[in-house]
Amino acid sequence: MPEASARVRELLARMTIEEKVAQLVGFWVDQGGEVVAPMAGEMATSGRLAEATQHGLGHLTRVYGTRPVDPAERMAWLWAEQRRLRSQTRLGIPALVHEECLTGLAAWQAATYPTPLAWGATFDPDLVREAAGLIGASMRDLGVHQGLAPVLDVIRDPRWGRVDECIAEDPYLVGTVGTAYVQGLQGAGVHATLKHFLGYSASRAGRNHAPVEAGPRTIADVFLPPFEMALLDGGARSVMNAYVELDGIPVASSSQYLTDVLRDGLGFDGVVVADYFAVAFLHLMHAVAADRAEAATLALTAGIDVELPGADAYPELVELVRSGTLDESWVDRAVLRVLNQKESLGLLDATFEDAPPTEIDLDPPEQREMARRLAEESVVLLTNDGHLPLAGPARVAVIGPNADRSEALMGCYSFVNHVMPYHPDEPAGIEVPTVLEALRSELPGSTVRYAPGCTVEGEDRSAFDEAVALARESDVAILVMGDQAGLFGRGTVGEGNDSESLELPGVQRELVEAVQATGTPVVLVLVTGRPYAIGWAVEGPGAAAAVVQSFFPGEEGGTAIARVLSGRVNPSGRLPITMPRSAGAQPYSYLHPILGGPSDVTAATSAPVLPFGHGLSYTTVEHSGLAVDPEVPTDGTVVVDVVVRNTGDRAGTDVVQLYGRDVHAAVTRPVAQLLGYRRVDLEPGESASVRFAVPTARLAYTDRSMRKVVEPGEVELWVGPSCEAKETSATVRLTGAVHAVTTADPRLTTSEVLGDGLGEVALADAAVPLDEAGAL
Repeated sequence: MPEASARVRELLARMTIEEKVAQLVGFWVDQGGEVVAPMAGEMATSGRLAEATQHGLGHLTRVYGTRPVDPAERMAWLWAEQRRLRSQTRLGIPALVHEECLTGLAAWQAATYPTPLAWGATFDPDLVREAAGLIGASMRDLGVHQGLAPVLDVIRDPRWGRVDECIAEDPYLVGTVGTAYVQGLQGAGVHATLKHFLGYSASRAGRNHAPVEAGPRTIADVFLPPFEMALLDGGARSVMNAYVELDGIPVASSSQYLTDVLRDGLGFDGVVVADYFAVAFLHLMHAVAADRAEAATLALTAGIDVELPGADAYPELVELVRSGTLDESWVDRAVLRVLNQKESLGLLDATFEDAPPTEIDLDPPEQREMARRLAEESVVLLTNDGHLPLAGPARVAVIGPNADRSEALMGCYSFVNHVMPYHPDEPAGIEVPTVLEALRSELPGSTVRYAPGCTVEGEDRSAFDEAVALARESDVAILVMGDQAGLFGRGTVGEGNDSESLELPGVQRELVEAVQATGTPVVLVLVTGRPYAIGWAVEGPGAAAAVVQSFFPGEEGGTAIARVLSGRVNPSGRLPITMPRSAGAQPYSYLHPILGGPSDVTAATSAPVLPFGHGLSYTTVEHSGLAVDPEVPTDGTVVVDVVVRNTGDRAGTDVVQLYGRDVHAAVTRPVAQLLGYRRVDLEPGESASVRFAVPTARLAYTDRSMRKVVEPGEVELWVGPSCEAKETSATVRLTGAVHAVTTADPRLTTSEVLGDGLGEVALADAAVPLDEAGAL
């Protein structure tokens, strides 16, 4: 049984079985015809709240996030409902309120931040932590206790629709950025929920909910580390299961993963919540349960404590216990965890007698400023022949389906794209300047004209001629192309919007090529939720003058893109995911072994168009002098020093990236692995010495006997502008016996090993003039 205070144990002892089970379910307020979760229409979550909560309630589901409601009015309702639970249920336990917060709080009038894939592009966990703190503070002020974020799934296939919800294709980048989000959110008093445990993003062919056939070594070495980091270093208090099956076992019924790995292996003592309807899915989709009663038994005994969003299967637990079919201790175990969580959040003492505020601003200036900063840092300059930054062209053509649409800037789990499509007559609730509007503001000395050219989807080419004519009359054509986020077939990317192709949707490529044929320089701006196969735009004679990638940059994304194009902001984003060559090369990861890369033994190439970590700037940077001790024990720390220098004439920010490769190992290892990274701001001519302290556990892998080990041998290290570019390199030999790495190792529970591990700027010189040869 979980540890608990005397107060919690006394409370449990007083509970009837009905009161216990009531703490293990949620109630989805206001759920109507809006299908904002998969198969919601097949679930029995309707009914009157007062009747459903006569024995108490575990969770109130998406009080603010299901329909556009005035936040102050909703707070008054929530306070009254919590007072009712206090006064009109026998035990008087308030409900825990949870909301989505993947791109900021998913509520009407709330600030909308860049999507998590953009967080990854910043390589800036400190800024993500700060943003999460602001998001968490607004949630806590509203009476929200738990946020369903971050997503820690490691991207394996860009065809998967939920890519924009993920941070990166590298476990370490996912873990460091995700852990920072947890720390920020929980530092504000809101419990973070890690999702989706485990392996969700490896679903077959990039299809949502599809089977996962990843081996135990891949699960342990790729998918598990971000959760280890967020739990051991971030102290995350909640975990959500993945919908998928792993080797034939649905995760929602897997005691191996939800108990043996999560609880016993990682020591997690918080609450596991079901992804929406996942318990009933054991019966409806997986067919491992004959009915919902059996589904409830499988989920509860495997380790799911709370059924969300509503009481679909867990009410069956009452009769199962009464009939002796299920031992009540299984229910008690989950209830203790729920009560522990409520006690830690102060809910057992909350009276809600105070009056909530009557005016609430969920999009204050500090949040908009944070959203803008995060968006600016996330913009990735993919290619540039010198046309960027814009040198004040007199005539600017802005073309494309995403140029003048605010919805195009926001991800699947933004309130605007997740909920508002079901309320078309209601205003969005927040100001979202489009790229066109932002460019007109940013370029006051230019004539900026617009033509949509085409829609995101569809085959209509009737507006091509207008766009081509506009481009022909202009000095530069800025083409803003990409995605529309949505759910389950509504849109081109997002939950349930998986793709068989990685070509730009609809006829967008044709439009770009038609404008290219005019001879007017083209700046291609991609506003997307996944990377697309755009080799035609970055290579060869048909390449654009410049290509800019922005992953759903949020409410200030239009402003951020405009500032990057004008040069007011020097781009510093880096690709958190490989730019693919084709859909046929998927799944692909830069973390591939030798056989996963290009080879003379096959005519099909997996070589990407642009590699993980790539990103240009308006200045130039040089990395040199990588130094490391020649030998380090297998249970030690590899200390790496490297010099980074701004060799250009503009101030800029470099992302110093340290990679490594285990030259020979007992099992195949990646040809490149991110070991550390650090953003460094440099004035023209300025240099800095950056030191990375990399615990050898970063090089650990699961060996043939399924032990996590660091083995002796040679490790190649390098620093460069991407995973493929070895600008300065060195080798280190790990010496001594094979070192077994476990979570019981006290070093492994500290941030030194699993946490930031990021480079520290040891010395920053003042700007030093360069001679004509570019040397100091």
